[in-house]
Amino acid sequence: MNRIIKNFISNRFLSRFTILFLDILIVLFSCFTVFLIRVGFSGFTQEALVNGVKLSGLIMTANAIFFVLFRTMRGILRYSTFRDLLQVVYALTFGYVLAFILANTVFSQYIESTFPRFFTMYVVNICLMFGFRIVVKETYDSLVKARENNINVFVYGTKATGISLARSFKSMPDMHYNVKGFISNEKEMVGKEFLGARVYLYDENIYRILESMDVRTVIISPQKMEDLKGSDTLNEMIDNGLTLLTTPPLSEWKGELTTQEQIKELKIEDLLPRAPIHINMQNIANHIEGKRVMVTGAAGSIGSEIVRQVAAFNPFSIILVDQAETPLHDMRLEMMNNWVEVNTECIVADISNKTRMEDVFMKYKPQYIFHAAAYKHVPMMEDNVSESIQNNVLGTKTLADLAVRFKTDKFVMISTDKAVNPSNVMGCSKRICEIYVQSLAKELERKGMRRTQFITTRFGNVLGSNGSVIPLFREQIRKGGPVTVTHPEIIRYFMTIPEACQLVLEAGSMGKGGEIYLFDMGKPVKILDLAKRMIRLSGSYDVKIEFTGLRHGEKLYEELLNTKENTKPTHHEKIMIANVQEYDYQVVKDQIDSLIATSYDFDDMSTVSIMKQIVPEFKSINSPFESLDQLQLKKAII
Repeated sequence: MNRIIKNFISNRFLSRFTILFLDILIVLFSCFTVFLIRVGFSGFTQEALVNGVKLSGLIMTANAIFFVLFRTMRGILRYSTFRDLLQVVYALTFGYVLAFILANTVFSQYIESTFPRFFTMYVVNICLMFGFRIVVKETYDSLVKARENNINVFVYGTKATGISLARSFKSMPDMHYNVKGFISNEKEMVGKEFLGARVYLYDENIYRILESMDVRTVIISPQKMEDLKGSDTLNEMIDNGLTLLTTPPLSEWKGELTTQEQIKELKIEDLLPRAPIHINMQNIANHIEGKRVMVTGAAGSIGSEIVRQVAAFNPFSIILVDQAETPLHDMRLEMMNNWVEVNTECIVADISNKTRMEDVFMKYKPQYIFHAAAYKHVPMMEDNVSESIQNNVLGTKTLADLAVRFKTDKFVMISTDKAVNPSNVMGCSKRICEIYVQSLAKELERKGMRRTQFITTRFGNVLGSNGSVIPLFREQIRKGGPVTVTHPEIIRYFMTIPEACQLVLEAGSMGKGGEIYLFDMGKPVKILDLAKRMIRLSGSYDVKIEFTGLRHGEKLYEELLNTKENTKPTHHEKIMIANVQEYDYQVVKDQIDSLIATSYDFDDMSTVSIMKQIVPEFKSINSPFESLDQLQLKKAII
């Protein structure tokens, strides 16, 4: 029976006419109450009664007019807000003022009235109408919002956004949260109450308090979220089994949430220890604005984000090059929807096809190139050596040579931390690309032909990229597990895609030619810890973790610098320049030409053997090519 009553109350709303009728009854009740208080039962004469009826009728009519004009009946009583109550005050004020003026002018000979009587009725009327709405609201909250599907929560943050969050939960029908308290880092706020909920200090006792109040969910205000990103606090809360939620920035919901969908789960990106990145927007704009910009691999995770960020700097045109048709089509639609003012060309092409790329360069004459196209999946390239060489090495060489021929201003190549002391074919192929563009830059400098500036950027894993562990773990958790981790001790550096691309643009603008820029990736993250936190974030505590063993070519940790290298700082604290070994261009060119030619024989051992000659520090791990290292070691001993 109780459940039936709750459901009825929850799913029924009073009509506007009903609310108007009830408000008018309250007006009449206010008049009658004040009338009785004034005259008392002893003074209840026919004359007094007639005057009271006339006065009440006038007040009722005047207020009814302003109830309609101010639309006080449009809302749902149980979701009344301060704004709704303010409309009531406005309507009553204008109604009583009009009634008082009419009673003392037009109807003065028919109605006896005094200001004290009107004012008393006005005050009583406001109190009753406020009380009526508050009673309805509180009754609803106690009967319906205490249902089994409601969640007890704490709000982290006591600034304006935190209070707005709590207020939205109390006032909106779709917000199934019971705010039991607030969390603050400010001791002066502890013990205070907002909206009937107490403020508690974030310390070691907070978890005991949360448990005692049956709270397993904390909603972090967006303002507080900016302070906590990458902090140990978030990890501590996750490790203590709390579910963490947040909302978009305040600017997106303007202090009042409207739907449950605006409450979002925390992303794993928010838990990683990274300081915010600041870039010189003006300097980047000076290099890109009004330029013809080509982005290879434009449909990939890195390339597509570079396209988005470049589009914001008002280029003359953007040439999107990729051999993946469907993702490139998606990028085309995105550009048409979001960057309609930018002249966009979408080219389906293989960057290793010299004839095709020559035609593209001849037609579009790019002034600025971001080269993000590459095969990058380590195990796949370990099994497809020739494709790795033909796409990564030949593709890069083709683009670099054409950039020089067509007098491109800048050529920014996206490399990887796997190019440092490579342990796999993919990493070594990218190191060979680095060597080629670097030696080409030095050769151009030697000949006094520094028209094209070649810049290399080197960074680690990016969150959410194609092939990243993050999407894989999310999908595995969604299916109920198991989550597969290759090794319990494996660590990686992480950066978000937008952050990495921001630094790519910054490095591109500051480069003069021949540099290899390294990005400060912050603290390394143990993949096992990442998996555990993602499981906790999902709320699926029964998901198991399985160790599958290192994949072909995979090592426990990645490096950003060769042991023979060191770095020098730049004006940006997160970007460094690597001091690397210089190579003779002609020697490198001959070696790479031999490597490319061998790759077309599809003899993996011969191809990898040449790769190891070009990059002596390339030592295969967990790979059939380890035999080449053993053979090389035997030759060295002999």
